[in-house]
Amino acid sequence: MSFITSMGTATPPHQLSQATIADFMTKAMKLGDDDARKLRVLFRASGIETRHTILEDYGKTEGFQFYENSSDLEPFPSTKRRLELYHRHALAISLEAVLRCLSPLTDLRKESITHLIVVSCTGMYAPGLDIDLVKSLGLSLHVQRTSINFMGCYAAFNALKIADSVCASQPESKVLVVCIELCTIHFQKENTEDNMLANALFADGAAAVLVESSLRPGLNIQLESFHGELAIEGEHDMTWTVGDMGFEMRLSSYVPDVVGSGIKSLTRSLLSKIQTDFSNISYFAIHPGGKKILEAIESELGLTKEQNRFAYEVLRKYGNMSSPTVLFVIHALMKSLGMGDDGKRILSFAFGPGLTLESMVLKVKNKP
Repeated sequence: MSFITSMGTATPPHQLSQATIADFMTKAMKLGDDDARKLRVLFRASGIETRHTILEDYGKTEGFQFYENSSDLEPFPSTKRRLELYHRHALAISLEAVLRCLSPLTDLRKESITHLIVVSCTGMYAPGLDIDLVKSLGLSLHVQRTSINFMGCYAAFNALKIADSVCASQPESKVLVVCIELCTIHFQKENTEDNMLANALFADGAAAVLVESSLRPGLNIQLESFHGELAIEGEHDMTWTVGDMGFEMRLSSYVPDVVGSGIKSLTRSLLSKIQTDFSNISYFAIHPGGKKILEAIESELGLTKEQNRFAYEVLRKYGNMSSPTVLFVIHALMKSLGMGDDGKRILSFAFGPGLTLESMVLKVKNKP
């Protein structure tokens, strides 16, 4: 068995309201009156109140520091410049999340961490963030490192699957998972439906998780079961590609329909692995890929917004940060649990390119 024994999250210092970001987008995308109204309606309907970013520019309409101070932001930042920005900022935010995860564990020596899994789809470099974390944290130079790149919003599930397998085969292991995304460095200004939707949703953040094979005193979360499926009919509805001027997102309005159509089958297959049924699920930790995705899942599974409140809370405060987002939801849920929740199950989902549908069951385990 394996258990999440501690978690930590972090965001960049620039917290901006949707209305403020909409002002930037309206000017940067050179929208006319009709499209500007469409964008503001989209932003208001997103369920997001604030997002975090490493770039102050999104809070301005002039005097930019990263983008050019020209009417059309030209010359627009190249992919190289954007990845240089990732290189400068990813480590600090990752470290903040890790330290919030590990600092409560006063008996843990960082040198005892045996495995490090780093997840990101918004930037890369080599020697990479994994090595920077080893040096900055003082981890053992023998720590086993794994990098999971370019998988999108569901990638945290793959990291947890690896951590679970490691703990099952090497019971003394201590696996540190770090998810870091700087989505806002890849802003695209062309006036397209895909860009409008992406510009309304995505944000920056990091999350860290420690996974071990034994319980720690207090609250722990067991990784009980995983199941993933591909909805091939949605293959072209969500994509993430490298362009000359940053990474480019395709996120069509059909994604909620594809997710909704597959969620019942996904849930049945997952729960059958542990021979239980939906009535034995007490809590939900769903990746808030967008408000319509949450509503589609609620409709198909018969959930109320109250049952799905942790996803809405994260969406409202942070937006969609890609891979760390579902960990923010699990973390928010964990903070609400008590000793009376021992043995209760949590159902969690995340989605990404493919169209990939990932699911897992977590079980609350309390140790006096």
